[in-house]
Amino acid sequence: MQFNLKEIIGAIECEILYKNDLANDEILFDISTDTRKLKQGDVYLPLRGENFDGHNFIDKAIASGARGYFTQDKFKINKEADFVIYVKNALVAYLKLANYIRTKINPIVVAITGSCGKTTTKEMLYRVFSTQYRTYKTFLNHNNEIGLCETFFNMPINCEVVIIEMGMRNLGEIELLSNYANPDIGIISNIGSAHVERLGTLKNIAIAKCEIVANLKKEGLFIGVEGDSLKENLNYEGKKIFTKLEDAKNIKISVDSTSFEYKGEIYEITQPGEYNVSNAILVIEAGLSKGINPENIKKGLLGYKPIEKRWEKTQIKGLTFVNDSYNANPESMNAVLKTFLAIYPKPITLVLGDMGELGKDEIMYHKQVGEFLSQYSDITLLTVGTLARHIARNTTLESIEFENNEQCAKYIVENIKKDTTILLKASRSMKFEQIIEMVEKL
Repeated sequence: MQFNLKEIIGAIECEILYKNDLANDEILFDISTDTRKLKQGDVYLPLRGENFDGHNFIDKAIASGARGYFTQDKFKINKEADFVIYVKNALVAYLKLANYIRTKINPIVVAITGSCGKTTTKEMLYRVFSTQYRTYKTFLNHNNEIGLCETFFNMPINCEVVIIEMGMRNLGEIELLSNYANPDIGIISNIGSAHVERLGTLKNIAIAKCEIVANLKKEGLFIGVEGDSLKENLNYEGKKIFTKLEDAKNIKISVDSTSFEYKGEIYEITQPGEYNVSNAILVIEAGLSKGINPENIKKGLLGYKPIEKRWEKTQIKGLTFVNDSYNANPESMNAVLKTFLAIYPKPITLVLGDMGELGKDEIMYHKQVGEFLSQYSDITLLTVGTLARHIARNTTLESIEFENNEQCAKYIVENIKKDTTILLKASRSMKFEQIIEMVEKL
């Protein structure tokens, strides 16, 4: 969305430090936070973080064609600009302008968070709502405060629904996002152990996730998966819907799809797994609440496709790789393992890596994965990483430990028989996509 100077002055608390005689308060412009993407005539808004300061690039922005800029520093005045706008905090100004856009366009705002599954649920929501509404969504996993601003700034002027993904690493972050997003619908996909290293306890994780209702409209709707930790920490007096997997009947899972019955209708997703059914039920309830008919919900769910490293299937040298290494925590690890081991015929090989940000109990969580796998047999287990070795050392499966991806890839090429299906699952920091790339080159 474009602004003019007059509109900026009315929308946020600011001070005009400098304005030349040629500056026109009515000329429209885009706001850019990145000098690499800045266009002629944009106005530059320099963000400041722990490890970067956009103020260092103000002169570059002007040289690149910016007609003006914001600043937190009153002494930073470049008179080659048409105007200079002082704000106490550039990020707060960015958020307030984003909220101004949200209010002006006034779409239905659907906010989604969760320890895992939030990006999947966001993509499903987008597909379903797009069947009846002009819909926009958070790009990829840009789910922090800057991503929130980017979403509102980039959504079309005729947008009717916007799907906002909300991530967090500490308490207070989702509350901040909720305050500026002012959701109509708030969704929590689940509450698990992801980020327990930062938040300390599972209770704190629940508190942090429940911040999504901080500014959920009183006449809005909250949807979440049934659970004590959710109900104990949710402070919202508006309409609430709590779902559970048991509400779905006749669940049928194959290698390429999952079908189920919910409230008398048969739905299908082009991905396997009960955890996807749980996500889909949240989406169905959100769609029904805004008048989307079941046939369009079915159409939307069928159109869902996962993004980057989520159950990506690749065939190389007679081997089938299922790459689900976008991220991993104990809940998502066990859910994916359960699905994979139920639907793929042998021979199969598991390649498991470290799960990050699990705090003081990280070894215990990895041991539990190994114990879970002990109920299976005739499966080869390969682990990569210092934490994942505890999976291998606490299971009855035949297992081999590797220090790095290159060692693992070399072993696969030299030892794993053709027609084997191989699951890759680990936290993103393990960069398991490298294993596939190396196997292809070896």
